[in-house]
Amino acid sequence: MTYWGYLVIAIVAEVIATTALKPSDGFSRVLPSLVVVLGYGVAFYCLALALKHIPVGVAYAIWSGVGVVAVTFLAWLFLGQRLDLPALAGMALIVAGVIVINLFSGSVSH
Repeated sequence: MTYWGYLVIAIVAEVIATTALKPSDGFSRVLPSLVVVLGYGVAFYCLALALKHIPVGVAYAIWSGVGVVAVTFLAWLFLGQRLDLPALAGMALIVAGVIVINLFSGSVSH
């Protein structure tokens, strides 16, 4: 597995864990609470592996940017969260930032 693959797994696990926070109802429901704990465990483990070769600032920018957009999309899709134009514009800026980092930053080694 490549270090970028570990970062992808970390992002997916974090998104799943974060999305399960609301259904966990303050950790009062067992199954969603387990998803949260296991998801964050996998996320941080894989992030730590990714950081062996990806600069921490770059990895965190990608993780947080992609994570914010993915969690917001899932909350809209499954939890009824409403998104107005400013929210959508902000998401577009986050995506643009991740793209700029990946395509143009000398800090990223593919």
